[in-house]
Order: sequence, then C-alpha cells, then structure tokens
Amino acid sequence: MSDLSVRPLTIRTRREEDLDLCVELLREVRLANGYPMKWPSDPRAWLEPPQLDQAWVAQSSPGVIDGHVAVQNGREITRLFVSPAARRSRVASALIDHVSVRAGGRLILTVVDKADSAAVVFYEATGWRYTHTTTADWTGPRGEPVRLRHYVR
Repeated sequence: MSDLSVRPLTIRTRREEDLDLCVELLREVRLANGYPMKWPSDPRAWLEPPQLDQAWVAQSSPGVIDGHVAVQNGREITRLFVSPAARRSRVASALIDHVSVRAGGRLILTVVDKADSAAVVFYEATGWRYTHTTTADWTGPRGEPVRLRHYVR
C-alpha cells in the first residue's frame, strides 16, 4: 500500500512556481502511460490552455506534487494526471471531488477512445456517464485521427 494512504492529501490552487514540478510529473506520466498522447512542444503552456479557468494540485507532502487537474470553459475537466507512484490512492478522485464542489454543477470531460485504457476504466467506475464519441481537431503522434469519448457527471 502507498504512503499516500496514510498521509493526508492537500489540494490547493496551482501556483506559477508549481509549473516546473507539474511538468516533471507530466513527463513521468507520459513515460508510464502515454499521456498526453503527443508530448507538447511547450509543456508549461500546455498546462495553461487558453480556456483555462483554474487549476489545482494535490500534495501528500511539501514540495511533492502527486496530481494535477484543471477546469476550462466553466465545467470541463482537463489536464488531469496523477503520479504513477500515487495511483490507487484516491488522488484522482479527490481532485475531481474538489473540482465538483468548486464548479457547483454538472462536469464534462473527454478522454482518448481506448476502451481498455486506465482512464476509461476509472471514469466509468466512478460514476461518469459516457455520452458520445467524436474525432479530435488534432492528430495522434503519427498524424492519425484521434477519437475522443465524452463523459458527463
């Protein structure tokens, strides 16, 4: 069992000085799970999309970021990722619950359409309702079209 199950988790607003740690964490996630599908040319900018409303980080100890989530367009969860070492420690659930309280209503999200992906399994197991599939306005690493699953909660 992870140490995260013993230590309390703090969720707070992401600050500018957190961005380098968030990029390091994102790199770990990319190596472990292939998220994001394409590594951004500017990862710091990728963490701050134009429609960004707010972002939060989860910490189990000072100086360590265990997870990240952002909201854009008022109710869309985006840029949700958790340290491989913190998986199965309710970090993602805690981040989503935090956003739910702040958003005060229905949330939406999209995820790459791979039925066996850990993200799809997680969302469907935690009450997200699949609504439809679309083709992204961006392409995969080899220029291939990318299908996206849309969820609501």
